[in-house]
Amino acid sequence: MSALIHGFDSDGVVTINRVILKPEYSTDDLEMRVAELCENVKTYHSDTGFVGGFVALNSGQVSNEGSTVGQAVASPLKDREALIVTFWHSFEEHERSHRSETFQPLFQRVLELCENGNEEIAYRMLWSGKAYAPEEASAARAAKERYLEAA
Repeated sequence: MSALIHGFDSDGVVTINRVILKPEYSTDDLEMRVAELCENVKTYHSDTGFVGGFVALNSGQVSNEGSTVGQAVASPLKDREALIVTFWHSFEEHERSHRSETFQPLFQRVLELCENGNEEIAYRMLWSGKAYAPEEASAARAAKERYLEAA
């Protein structure tokens, strides 16, 4: 497995929060509050289990090539749904971070924005990888063609 997040081991934990904004809040509100929360986690938990993370906002685009349910042209949750994804050495270290006195007030401020409450699921990594460099991609295609012909 190739590490997309430097220092994230294959036995680490990935947590995912799905946030749906209440109509009275904007993505700017979400971005500001999540930035404060993420800065806190980096500051207080980088040496106690936090490895990295990212926040992704629903762009509204729906892949008809990659979706098997209907042929939607746009997501109704555009600019209202975000995923907060974090990477941890262990689930126990993640849980300790949430009990921290500096974390809880900022976490509550993010939850105020959420129409869906919060459910944070922990996942075990099965695979990660980055794209091949152009010369690696060319070599991989050539190898596939050689082995397909041999089979």
